[in-house]
Amino acid sequence: MYKNIKMPQYIITKKVAKHGKQAIIVIPRILENELKPGTVVKLTVDVIKEVENVSS
Repeated sequence: MYKNIKMPQYIITKKVAKHGKQAIIVIPRILENELKPGTVVKLTVDVIKEVENVSS
């Protein structure tokens, strides 16, 4: 089925942003040629620091 092809891996540290009422993670522009819309990625989220007193 899948061959042993090594796909590129990127590790980025990002602050979660807000878009309307949704929390989002913005992909850096430098990766836009590698991560085009429709690209399937595996995303693992490790919380490094929690925010206190989040207001809506």
